[in-house]
This record gives sequence, structure tokens and C-alpha cells, in this order.
Amino acid sequence: MNEIDAFLRYLEQERRYSLHTIKAYRKDLEQFCTFVNTKVEDFEATQIDTADVREWIVQLMQDGGSSRTVCRKLVALRSFWKFLMMMGKDSRNIMRNVVMPKTKKTLPVFYRQEHVDEALQQVLDDEYETILSYTVINFLYQTGARRAELIDLKDEDVNLVEGWLKLHGKRDKERVVPFGDDLRDTLQRYRECRDAEVQRVDSGLFFLLKSGKKLYPKKVYQIVHEGMTQVCTQKKQSPHVLRHTFATQMLNNGADINAVKSLLGHASLAATQIYTHTTFEEIQSIYKLAHPRAQKKEEL
Repeated sequence: MNEIDAFLRYLEQERRYSLHTIKAYRKDLEQFCTFVNTKVEDFEATQIDTADVREWIVQLMQDGGSSRTVCRKLVALRSFWKFLMMMGKDSRNIMRNVVMPKTKKTLPVFYRQEHVDEALQQVLDDEYETILSYTVINFLYQTGARRAELIDLKDEDVNLVEGWLKLHGKRDKERVVPFGDDLRDTLQRYRECRDAEVQRVDSGLFFLLKSGKKLYPKKVYQIVHEGMTQVCTQKKQSPHVLRHTFATQMLNNGADINAVKSLLGHASLAATQIYTHTTFEEIQSIYKLAHPRAQKKEEL
């Protein structure tokens, strides 16, 4: 087995990385192999040095790659070299002196409360697709779950009596997320409709297509995109924006940041801190209340 395939197997079997991440790492490493003019099966780490990596960075930037994209590819390469050193394949840490390109820090995109409320105020009929779409949007909004976590949710992971569910996150880490009466009613109605109308193909899963098969990532994206574009005109519409919305609203309404970190399944507090922002309207309101010259003058 070549070094790259061994690394990817290690990520899958021992580190429990998602298939999505493994595919991305494979693509990045294959691209690097092409740059250094070698095939994956012929790759020899000892023939590569820091200069090769730096030249690759220059090439990526010249080809129009963003700083964020280049950084992601370098993370894959850095992780690969750590594996090689751990396995005794290369004693040199060639990535140690490679500087990551600076990336712009952008605030996470989120939905306004009124937009989510409007999306969830639609009149539900008895059609399975309608109930599924409503449930998916409400579930993502009220749990902060990732798309993959929703897709992999099992019946046994949902406790409607006690009001909690178990999510299986990145690297198969489990966490328990509570929910209230509104989501309980939504999940109960969906499950009753599913059990009455769907003949299971992928047994044990909570969310299913009407065909009985497992939901797939593009379908979840389509559900959220179609549902939210009816009430909101912002450019970015996706399941992850609902996750951003969950975190933003929890923190803006006084939730402890460590509690939100646990609910989101973040490994570090830094990942959660990106949500400790305020909207322009909130800043404007605070300014008007606090600055003496911002008050509207009383008419004489």
C-alpha cells in the first residue's frame, strides 16, 4: 500500500474522520502529487522538501486559489506529514517552516428570527414531503445539528418522552442535545406520518425519503434552500446557516458560551467564539441609547 492510501485509511479507521473529509484530503494530496510530477502510487516523501511546498503555494495563488482554499490544502499536507513522521517514513518535519497564507476573518451568516419564524409558519398539509421539509428545517434550527448528523440520526437516538436526542458528530463523537415542546410535537407528527406512509429500506434511520431510502446531503440542502428562499433574500442559504443561526441566537439571548460549545459539538472554545457577534441593528440601538449626541433632540 502506498503512503497516501495508508494515511487515508488511518484517518478513516483510527481517527474516524468523515468520508467527506477523507475525499477532500485525497483530492488535495493527488493535486500535490501532480504538481511534483509523480503518481500517487509512486510518491516518495523523502524526495520532497519545504521548497516544493512553498512553490506549490505560489502556484495555487497564481491559479486564483483563495487564501482559505490554500490553507485547507496545507492542513491536509501537514496532517499527512505528521502521519509519515509517526510511522517512521520520514524524520524531517518539512511543514514546520511553511507559513500559512493569512485569511480574512468573516462573520458567520445567519437568519433573522423573523425569517425563521415565517418559514415555520407555513400551513402543514398531510403530504409527506411537506411534513419532512418542515421537520428538517425546524430540527436544524432548534438543535444546531450538522447536516450529516441529521442524516445519520436513528430512531433510537430520539427520546420524545424526556425531550433529548443523541447526535453522532465528527470522528464519531456523541453528544446529547435537549429540545422543547415545539420540536417534540414536530418530531412526533413527522414520525407518525413516516410510519404510516413510508416502507422502510434503510431501517433504523429517523429521517427517510418517501421511497424509504436514506436522506442524502443534496436533498437536505434543497429542502433548506427552497424553504428559506421563500422568506429571505440573502445570498447564502444552507443547512449550515441554520446551525449558525442556532448558535448566534443562543449566545445573543444569554446562553453560556461553554454550554453552546457542548451543544454544537465543538472541540475548542475558539470555534464557538466566532458566534459572539452582534448585528448592525443591535449596535445601532446601543449607540443611540448610550451616546449623548445620538439622542433625538426634544422639540422646543
